[in-house]
Amino acid sequence: MRILSLATVLLSTLLSWPALALNTVEVAAGIYAFVGEKAQRSPANLANNATFGLIVTDEGAVLVDPGGSWKGAEALDTAIGKVTDKPVRYVINTGGQDHRWLGNGYWRKKGATIIASDAAVADQKERNSLQLTMLDQLIGAQLEGTEPAYADVTFEASHTLTLGGTTIEIRHAAPAHTPGDAFVWVPLAKTVFTGDIVYTERILGVLPFSKSKTWLEAFDAVADLNPAHVVPGHGAPTTLARAKADTYKYLVNLRTRVAEHMDAGGDMIGAPKVDQSAFKHLEEFEALAGRNAQAVFGELEFE
Repeated sequence: MRILSLATVLLSTLLSWPALALNTVEVAAGIYAFVGEKAQRSPANLANNATFGLIVTDEGAVLVDPGGSWKGAEALDTAIGKVTDKPVRYVINTGGQDHRWLGNGYWRKKGATIIASDAAVADQKERNSLQLTMLDQLIGAQLEGTEPAYADVTFEASHTLTLGGTTIEIRHAAPAHTPGDAFVWVPLAKTVFTGDIVYTERILGVLPFSKSKTWLEAFDAVADLNPAHVVPGHGAPTTLARAKADTYKYLVNLRTRVAEHMDAGGDMIGAPKVDQSAFKHLEEFEALAGRNAQAVFGELEFE
């Protein structure tokens, strides 16, 4: 009875947990970023531990990434309602991570068309069960209502959308943090939404399915745009210089140090000891730096 009572209290707490507010930033005229927490997914952030984007036109809005759960999408909708009364007509998934697509069902019910790269959809389908299991552990009852919903429109390398006179280009240049990562370019505003191709303020994560070598190629494709405004996948809107410092230079250093470690006869167990100290100012460094080194070690073994 005591165990049941404790479980009931825990469930009640999770159901009533207040959602963390998204920080709204106006990047340019009609262009917004909704900046979520940079720490781990939790009942309070509803798996919205990322940065999302909005492009508002006279004929409706385009949302860049839907939120990490049904309730996360609902919280994002509330934030959107404070900056525009235009309906969200399109939702772009910039990749296969949970916060890039698991809120799709909410927006589809509201009539939005969902767009993603072919590679992102394949990744979502492959990992949806694992992601939902992880979220069940991390956000508990706040996962209620979340079901996989895949894109209505897919593309291999690029897709152009025009709404209300605004042209929006979506490009999948190369695998990065996830196999189907894409960025969203708004030429008129010289603004790029990078999804997980760019992390700022916190250390990026190299996962078993990440490709650090082609991640650099994806970043180069973003840099070639010479954007005035960069909205990263994690962190506040920033400059290309800051994006390069926190993402590109980190990856170059990591790959260089791990390669040196391997050339010296080092093994995967010792990989976390490679020198990444130049980036220890980034949030989540202690939690992720060592794991990143081991993941890159595994990559380099097969390059």
